[in-house]
Amino acid sequence: MAIKKNILVDGIEVPFKASAAVPRLYRLKFGRDIYKDFAALQKSVSEGDEKNSGLDIESLEVFENIAYIMAKHADPDNVPSSPDDWLEKFNTFSIYEILPQLIELWGLNIETQVESKKNIARLTGK
Repeated sequence: MAIKKNILVDGIEVPFKASAAVPRLYRLKFGRDIYKDFAALQKSVSEGDEKNSGLDIESLEVFENIAYIMAKHADPDNVPSSPDDWLEKFNTFSIYEILPQLIELWGLNIETQVESKKNIARLTGK
């Protein structure tokens, strides 16, 4: 079951969606593993601070790619086919404001999937 959430990005309300399709979409678009990238990104952000961002370029690119995929998944008709074109509609936004919300959305999606598996097991007796 997909989870959708609107997040305010640079004054624009942007829909983001998390589902089981996101890792596949991410892998197909960027050739990378979203689970590894999310873990590395969380670590980088938790070690940094918003005032003196010490994030490397790769971490920022991973963040932009994850945000893009989740936005494209939520609204495929209105999000361009390129992350660069999508980012063009914003002036600037803070990874420290947006990433925690994306992590929360992703966590809710994973929690929903785990709950579903528990219910299936209970109903089927497996």
